[in-house]
Amino acid sequence: MMTTLANSQTAVSKQPFGKTSDGTPVDLYTLKDSALEVRIMSYGAAVDSILAPDRNGKLADIVLGFDSFEGYLGTNPYFGAIVGRYANRIANGRFVLEGKEYSLPKNNGQNSLHGGTVGFDKAVWQAAPIKNGVEFTHVSKDGDQGYPGTLTAKVRYTLVDNALRIEYEATTDKPTVLNLSNHAYFNLAGQGAGDVLKHEVKINANRYTPVDANLIPTGELATVDGTPLDFRKMTAIGARIDNDNEQLRRARGYDHNWVLDAKPGQLVEAAEVYEPTSGRELRVRTDQPGMQFYTGNFLDGTIKGKGGHVYPMRSAFCLETQHFPDSPNHPSFPSTELKPGERFHSVTEFEFSTRK
Repeated sequence: MMTTLANSQTAVSKQPFGKTSDGTPVDLYTLKDSALEVRIMSYGAAVDSILAPDRNGKLADIVLGFDSFEGYLGTNPYFGAIVGRYANRIANGRFVLEGKEYSLPKNNGQNSLHGGTVGFDKAVWQAAPIKNGVEFTHVSKDGDQGYPGTLTAKVRYTLVDNALRIEYEATTDKPTVLNLSNHAYFNLAGQGAGDVLKHEVKINANRYTPVDANLIPTGELATVDGTPLDFRKMTAIGARIDNDNEQLRRARGYDHNWVLDAKPGQLVEAAEVYEPTSGRELRVRTDQPGMQFYTGNFLDGTIKGKGGHVYPMRSAFCLETQHFPDSPNHPSFPSTELKPGERFHSVTEFEFSTRK
C-alpha cells in the first residue's frame, strides 16, 4: 500500500518494498514532480528507478536495477546505492591516519572497494520524509569494516525543477576518512536498451588521475590533452573507448577519476550527457573535487534486471562525484579526513531535460 507523506511541490509517497534476510523491513519512497518520478529505497539509500520523458514525452526508466527487492540481495554491482564509508578503491586495503595503520576488507583483488564487504550499500538506512524528498540516516560504528570512529551519515534526496539533488552530511567522534557517492548506472535510452556507446559526453576537466594495473591512482594529475580521456568537447562514448591506450586497456574502457575545479560549497557543472535517439540530456553539478566516469566495463550479461533485461558490458555509465580514489594514501590529493567537531557537507545535482 502506498501512503502519501507530504504535500509540496514534489509529491512524496512511501510503500513497503521487502525485507532483508534478517527480517528488517525495507521501504520504497517515490518522489514525483511534473516531469520526473524517482524511486529510492531505504536499503543502501539506493535509487531504484528514474522515469524520465524523451523528446516526445514518452517515459522510460533510465537507471539499471531490479523489479523486486530480492534482486538487490543477489549479485548487485552497487546499482543506485550510496557507497561508503569510502567510495572507490583503497590500495591494499590499508591506510595510515595520525600515525596508526588501519586494515580494511579486500573485496577487489588487493583493494578495498566502496567501503568493504559490508559497506553502506548493504545497510538499511533510517528514513524520514522531508519537503520535496526524503532524508536517510545511517550510523556506522567505530571499527565498522576497519574504519575508526562512529560516523553518523545523512543523505537527503530532493526533486525540484527536474533535478535530483543529493545532499550528503556526516559527523564522527574520532578522526576517520570519508568518501561518499551515489552509484547510479544510467542509460538515457532506457535501461535494457543496449549499450551506451552512442551517448555523447562532455566532462569539464583538464586533468585526470592515471591508474596502475590494479586501477589505483599513480599519484599523478595528468593532462587529458591528446588522450582518449579528453571529453572537453561533446564526444560519443564509443568514439575512442577501444583505442590502443594503456589506461583504457587497464580499465577495459573508462573507469577513471577526472579532476574538477569545484570548491567546497560551490557547485560547478562537471558533466553533460546527451542521448541522440531519445533526446534525453543529463547535467551533473557538484562541489566535489573529482568525478569517476565508469562505462559499465565489468557488466557481463549475467545479471537479469528490470523487465527481464540482461545487462551486458557497457550497457550503462556512472558519474560518481567524489574525492579521489585512494586519497588516504596520497598526501598530495585533497584530504578525506574528517575530525570530531567537523561536519562533512556536499551537494551533487542530476538535472534531466530533452533536446528536440
